[in-house]
Amino acid sequence: MKTLKGITWGHSRGKVSIIATAQRYMEINPNIKIEWDTRSLKEFGDAPIDELAKKYDMIILDHPWMGFANKSKVLLQLEDYVDEAFLADQAKNSVGKSHQSYCYDGHQYALAIDAACPIAFYSPEKMEQDGGKVPKTWDDVMEIAKRGKVFCGGNGTSVLMQFYMLCATQAEEQMFNGFEIAPYELMKSSLLQIKELFSYLPKSVFTKNPIGVYEVLADKENEAYYCPCDFGYSNYSRRGYGESKIISADVVEYKGKMLKTTLGGAGFAISSNCKEVEAAVDYMKFSASGEIQSTIYVENGGQPGHRKAWKDEGANYITSNFFANTLKTLDNAYLRPRYDGYLEFQETAGPMIREWLMDGTDVDELINKLQNMYKQSI
Repeated sequence: MKTLKGITWGHSRGKVSIIATAQRYMEINPNIKIEWDTRSLKEFGDAPIDELAKKYDMIILDHPWMGFANKSKVLLQLEDYVDEAFLADQAKNSVGKSHQSYCYDGHQYALAIDAACPIAFYSPEKMEQDGGKVPKTWDDVMEIAKRGKVFCGGNGTSVLMQFYMLCATQAEEQMFNGFEIAPYELMKSSLLQIKELFSYLPKSVFTKNPIGVYEVLADKENEAYYCPCDFGYSNYSRRGYGESKIISADVVEYKGKMLKTTLGGAGFAISSNCKEVEAAVDYMKFSASGEIQSTIYVENGGQPGHRKAWKDEGANYITSNFFANTLKTLDNAYLRPRYDGYLEFQETAGPMIREWLMDGTDVDELINKLQNMYKQSI
């Protein structure tokens, strides 16, 4: 009996879906045993993958780790183990830059088993009660925000992604270019725009991650019904998952352009310490294939990384068209930096912006601190 151990993250989207693929794979391959452990959403982004690679054969991880993976060699370079035709299919069927996000310095370190980015979502029931309609522009968002109808995540990661979003929408090619995050005036205008939005939101947003935002919008007692930009979860668009079903949508236009939100998602990687590489690679390919992604994986709460699933009628039926409604936003998403050292910047910059949104006044001081931190990180 061959045993494979993996670690994923503890939400239904990350846990139930991958356990379901393991169950079916073991039924087909009774000589293989697969065990999955879980970690929190924060640990999914922060927990050092070199430590995880010592304990586990398989890791579901975040793409900003790719620079570190390339330097440390703690993950297998998949082009040495996965046939060219399969990798070509993964690239062709990528949702936005999901497949590309796990390629670094010419090496593929993971397969995009999950695709995500900040999207718009709302409670149709509460919106109808208010006589409202789905916003089309940033000005529309600000109007309903002033009336207490908007809620979005205010934790460190969420506010940093909102900052990236406004900068990338206006000048993606100028971001993380050389020794600055973005030109000063672009950073300033983006930060002040976020500051204005948050001035209309309740202080409770600063305790919420994307999952918390969904729970608020699904709560019939809370008057807020619309989120303009936070990481999407198809689970809440499924029947019976929340108190109220949430409908997802593409993000609005900002200054005449569709908002360019920041790519997220999750990749399936294999540790360099894995002793059963052939079995691990075969199971990874099984889980990431278009057929399994659009059936077993999505049917058990997953948010697939394969484009076939995003266009699948069955997948859209069980998620109130989550995938069809947001694919344009995913395809437009910005790929954030992945250099070795970037995550140290992200972990500090997000909370710093959050603190400034809550209590700060000097935007110039904030920009200088962010620029200095970025220089140190590279």
